[in-house]
Order: sequence, then C-alpha cells, then structure tokens
Amino acid sequence: MASIAQKQLFVWQEIEELGDLERLVLTLKHLPDEELVTALEKKRNKGINKYPIRAVWNSIIAGVVYEHISIESLRRELKRNAELRGICGFNLFHGIKAVPSPGAYSHFFKNLFKHKELIEKMFNKLVDEVSKELPDYGKIQAFDGKAIDTHANGKKKQKGTTQMPYYMFVLTPHLFSATLFQCHPVISTHTA
Repeated sequence: MASIAQKQLFVWQEIEELGDLERLVLTLKHLPDEELVTALEKKRNKGINKYPIRAVWNSIIAGVVYEHISIESLRRELKRNAELRGICGFNLFHGIKAVPSPGAYSHFFKNLFKHKELIEKMFNKLVDEVSKELPDYGKIQAFDGKAIDTHANGKKKQKGTTQMPYYMFVLTPHLFSATLFQCHPVISTHTA
C-alpha cells in the first residue's frame, strides 16, 4: 500500500490533551493582537480604566476558546474561575468585582468594531503564517455547514429580554482575507 506523506502543522492530539487553561494561554501567546489592543488602549486614553482593555479582550478570546454562547455565560465562568480571571489579566484582589458588567462588554464591542481593519489585518497575518507552513493552503476552500444557533423566538421583544448585536467572522483562505459581518440583532432570553 502506498503511503501519502502529509506535512502537519501540529499534532492535533497534543492540543486536545492540554487543559482548558493551557489551551487559552497557547492561544493568547500566538494571537497577533498587539496592534489592535494598543489601538483600543490609545482610544481609551485617560478614560475610566475600571476594566483593563487587555483583560477584557483576553476574556473575549477565552469565550471563543471555551465556546461560550453568550457574554453572560462567559461572565458566569469568569466569576466562578479565579484562575481564568488571572490568565485574562483581571486584578485578582478585586475578586468577582473584577468581572466586567454586561454594559462594559457592550461598550467594548462597540469600540472594537470601529477597528475592523485591524481585526482583518490580524486574521490576514494568521492566514499568511499558515500559508508559509502549508503552501497549498487556500487552494481548495471548504465551509462548515453547521447551522448557527439562534435563540430568537420570532416575537416582539418582551420585558426582560436582551437584544444583542450578533457578529460573525468569516475567514476565506482562498481570498486571504477575513471579513467581519454585523448581523441583525437577535432577541435572546437564553442564559446558558
């Protein structure tokens, strides 16, 4: 039987065997986000620094790594897990008060998406790094056909529901670009 030699960027099993916090540390270490975070910090300048920009950004990355479906789910995890708060960069002496409020996250996202070009630049850099290791990367494009969960009930907003903007990143290796879409708000009563 003929064997096919495949170049591996990394052995996936090694990543799967890491603990959750180790995977987050690995992600934070290799994410080329310095320019974006610096721009966000510069914009804040002398504004209120109750929740440090880098810590909030790192917590959002943690939410992606841990597949949280909402900011509230992420906030509960941050309140429960002091080690995660520490890795993200929140002041451990503040305890659960270090966890940003829902309004603080909303404000952060509003400012974050004013820097779409830096977000795209960050993703393009990641694509370029992968392309150097895997020269055929992007010649064939595939999409995940999994449906995106929605918690909309099709009814008008009821008291006690939260209307959140829904953002989606689409990475298209064939075009070597990342596109950021702001989708229509979803009315959500889900609190997972």
